[in-house]
Amino acid sequence: MTRASLDKQPHEVASMFDGVAANYDLTNDVLSLGQARLWRKEVAKAVAARPGQQVLDLAAGTATSSLPFAATGAYVVPCDFSLGMLREGKKRNPWLPLTAGDATKLPFKDDVFDTVTISFGLRNVQDTDAALRELYRVTKPGGQVVICEFSQPTWAPFRTVYTEYLMRALPPVARAVSSNPDAYVYLAESIREWPDQPALAALLQKAGWGKVAWRNLSGGIVALHRGVKE
Repeated sequence: MTRASLDKQPHEVASMFDGVAANYDLTNDVLSLGQARLWRKEVAKAVAARPGQQVLDLAAGTATSSLPFAATGAYVVPCDFSLGMLREGKKRNPWLPLTAGDATKLPFKDDVFDTVTISFGLRNVQDTDAALRELYRVTKPGGQVVICEFSQPTWAPFRTVYTEYLMRALPPVARAVSSNPDAYVYLAESIREWPDQPALAALLQKAGWGKVAWRNLSGGIVALHRGVKE
């Protein structure tokens, strides 16, 4: 399996990520022109984890995104449905409780986590509505969701340049640095097809989340959405 299709069959997506696990973090740094690290820092600020809190980091991959939460003294559960990603994460951080799980059927009880967060993974889930409802279910009343995902640049001329980069420049760059460049063609297509900022906010509200808001990073290439379980 080299790449998934845009109907996002779970076995195809999991297999695709299994195949890029070893070099995934390095490739992301290169393809994002170093912005990926900045985005992770902004997620950590938005989550604002504190000692003793329970944090679910969904689509955690190799658990690189989970480390800032753990550093605060929070109990973080990195969860992903790619076993290849989880195996790679376990090699690097064997002390973390990496957990296999499907975003649409999470293996956790109701009202468990103070914060649930997912970075660059929601658009790879076949049923976005089901995933947002599941995140709501496992969050404690008063808890929050933080979603970091690719979005739509706010300045129209830049949006055109960005789309051209995704579809023309990204695949050859991926060929140079990735073990599975075809997977990054899928990722480019999935970014282009993903809802814009207001549309994702509406999906969060539909799933039950209150106080939904977002802010743009890197001119809207990425957006941070937040919501509260009231």
